[in-house]
Amino acid sequence: MDADVIVIGAGAAGLAAARELAGRSVNAIVVEARDRIGGRVLTQPTARAMVPAELGAEFIHGPAAETKALLREAGTTAIETGGEGWVCDAHGELQPEERDFGVSAGIFERVRSLPHDESVAEFLARFAGDPAMGPTVAEALSFAEGFDAVDPTIASALGIADEWGSGVDATSARPIGGYPPMFEHLRAACTAAGVRIELSSAVRRVTWARGSVTVEVQSATGETRTLRARAAIVTLPAGVLQHRGDTAAVTFEPDLPAAKRDALRHIPMGDVVKVVLEFRTAFWERIHDERYREASFFRSGSGPFPAYWLQYPVHSELVTAWAGGPRAIAMRDVPQAERIERALQGFGALLDAPVIARAEFVRGFTHDWLNDPFARGAYTYIAVGGGDARLVLAAPLDGTLFFAGEATSNDGQGGTVNGALESGERAAREAAASLSGAQHG
Repeated sequence: MDADVIVIGAGAAGLAAARELAGRSVNAIVVEARDRIGGRVLTQPTARAMVPAELGAEFIHGPAAETKALLREAGTTAIETGGEGWVCDAHGELQPEERDFGVSAGIFERVRSLPHDESVAEFLARFAGDPAMGPTVAEALSFAEGFDAVDPTIASALGIADEWGSGVDATSARPIGGYPPMFEHLRAACTAAGVRIELSSAVRRVTWARGSVTVEVQSATGETRTLRARAAIVTLPAGVLQHRGDTAAVTFEPDLPAAKRDALRHIPMGDVVKVVLEFRTAFWERIHDERYREASFFRSGSGPFPAYWLQYPVHSELVTAWAGGPRAIAMRDVPQAERIERALQGFGALLDAPVIARAEFVRGFTHDWLNDPFARGAYTYIAVGGGDARLVLAAPLDGTLFFAGEATSNDGQGGTVNGALESGERAAREAAASLSGAQHG
């Protein structure tokens, strides 16, 4: 045996699992397909800005106790988001945002009185004949598509109600300096405890039977080798687990049982296009009589990017352009350089300052998560009828295969770093208990 447990993936869930295992004196190896740790957290340092560009996960949602504890251990902390929101009116002009998200979110509570689940699109169509509900419906759809990254024709209205009702989205913060200090702290804790972390090691096949796992990994140069353990913790994104039919797919022998496969069908990966624009100065703080000096967020109902946000209360030269759901899908085949150009044009037009925006522009950063073979999407949501899909996906198999990652988080934290951290610790506890039981059985 090469280890007691093989942890597949060195994102938040995988590193949290490995640290938990090491703390329980369980010998672990982490194998990661990328040449870096972090998974769907991808941080790009910038030359001018005070903060890095986060091309993947950026925020801390809700209480996030595990995340904030790790930040403290790493010697850093988080800063709450704040500032003013601005939204385009019917004439395309920016006005201070006065509507409360909670009002729009509350519409989904009505789905609980329905006899069965239905799609977001079907549910919101129920209000089409009520003009008074128009703004609420439009805003609820915008948030579902934009920030939950859902396809409204397949997303579960009950799933949205559960997430929004959990309070996870009520507050948000950012780690000071981004997520790298936390991940480096996790890696250092793992290696100090004897955990082997092997990068550029893509898993191609997992062969398993009760009490035995063989993992075939492939290096960046195409060389293959096998690792053996008594158990494995699978933290692969749902999009990777769903992917089949080519040499980049991960094969399980025997295949995952029908219940797992059905659960995966009910946990789609949302589509997101995120572009970070770097400017020479924060010119938006100066224009139009400094009306946007304390701005943090801009929303527009038109254009390829319906949302832009700043780093406020930190004053930075970075602006993030965001498109989720259908708008992201529409850019699926758009080259990255063109995505950056569209984001720049949109921001300049939104502020009615296209010439200044282009003159101040330095460069843009983006990452194609949909076509990333080790992600195949941004983060998960629940499809119609998938109420318990996350729990089913999280359930262990024969005390040998354990599952973690944001897709297995079932308390409103799906799609979040904290949900991934919690799931990794949970899977590690399950694996350690199973191995301990086998030793004493």
